[in-house]
Amino acid sequence: MPNSDMLPNLLFKLYENQLALEASIMEIPNWIEQRGSADVAENVRGALHTIDTNEEFIKLTLAVLIAPD
Repeated sequence: MPNSDMLPNLLFKLYENQLALEASIMEIPNWIEQRGSADVAENVRGALHTIDTNEEFIKLTLAVLIAPD
């Protein structure tokens, strides 16, 4: 497989990793909040909002890059 053919697969795997990291990190603010630190929990949720904001663009771009010609 030529290196250029590997790029879409690499990008898709990175995207999958991003989603897995987001899901696991989303548990942290819940844990923090249960221990009485609502401000810290909100800060974490705010940072995670960037991932949510960019998710649709990443998904659409990957669909274009990976789509068969």
